[in-house]
Amino acid sequence: MRTTYKKEDVELLLKDITGLVKPQSTQEREQLIQQGRHYCEMLPIEYSPSEAYMEAYETALKVFADSTSEAVGVLADKIMEEKGRSVVLVSLARAGTPVGILLKRYLRWKYGITVPHYSISIIRGRGIDQNAMRYLLCRYRPEDMLFVDGWIGKGAILSELRKAVADFPGVSPELAVLADPANVTKLCGTHEDILIPSSCLNCTVSGLVSRTFLRDDIIGETDFHGAVYYGELEAQDLSYAFISEIQSRFQKEYSQKDTGDSGQGLDEVLRIGREFKIEDVNLIKPGIGETTRVLLRRVPWKVLVHEKYMGDKALEHILRLAKEKNVPVQTYPLKNYKACGIIKKLADA
Repeated sequence: MRTTYKKEDVELLLKDITGLVKPQSTQEREQLIQQGRHYCEMLPIEYSPSEAYMEAYETALKVFADSTSEAVGVLADKIMEEKGRSVVLVSLARAGTPVGILLKRYLRWKYGITVPHYSISIIRGRGIDQNAMRYLLCRYRPEDMLFVDGWIGKGAILSELRKAVADFPGVSPELAVLADPANVTKLCGTHEDILIPSSCLNCTVSGLVSRTFLRDDIIGETDFHGAVYYGELEAQDLSYAFISEIQSRFQKEYSQKDTGDSGQGLDEVLRIGREFKIEDVNLIKPGIGETTRVLLRRVPWKVLVHEKYMGDKALEHILRLAKEKNVPVQTYPLKNYKACGIIKKLADA
């Protein structure tokens, strides 16, 4: 799989399908998804950020690099306590990939160990890439493997992971993330809904790789799940600028002070669903990272923000995107999250 990431940072277990799939517009994809087509069978046209939005990203990177770095350090320490020096990082493409790279670099910097790091695909409703799993299990002990992602919204991918690893005895379904406002994993850098700057962008902060793809006419029985390389965006690639900025803030000691005691995020999502008469919880995307994704990749209906966070710099890019796309922002008494994106249910779907 082509990528701008270096081989010593990560090995992507993906099939390069560049040029084989025509990207579709957000509106077209949303209609097909709500008609029952699976999102993994299509690829979006990558969002081209405005100059104003890129300014918001650069501000976010400067302001939140320290909290992101701290989350990396706290999580890396927990990983050492839980898994030890023989850990194999298996990040979930694509949001997990830069996090896996940062963890690998932090473990080398603080502990002097070089751990393997691979990135594989998992798709909600379709499961994990079985061929990639078999590839890894031919090379490593199942108990050494640890899955890594960027953040947890309401826990859908964690539920998918728990089902998927049942086919692989000895592999833990635990998921290590930087931010877990849903309070569903102990392996997290924080339970606070923090802004991880990489969530603001798509492929240009993820090695120029698309989200993962799975369709029978393109992906054969023995293939890894697929992805596209966006070579035309090489001049805009910020993947290593992001890695370098976070790495420059590394410290050797961080306190593990965040215990997470505000209840599970899914309960809050169900409450939002009842209040706004939304039966399909997949249309409700809580947390800063997921809200950003809704605005970048889906057709949003509205964004909910807790009143006390309306002026929070962590939400500046969200408010800017919402304004650009004419999406209403409503205050709402969120508990676990600072923001929540709601996808529009299309009447003609």
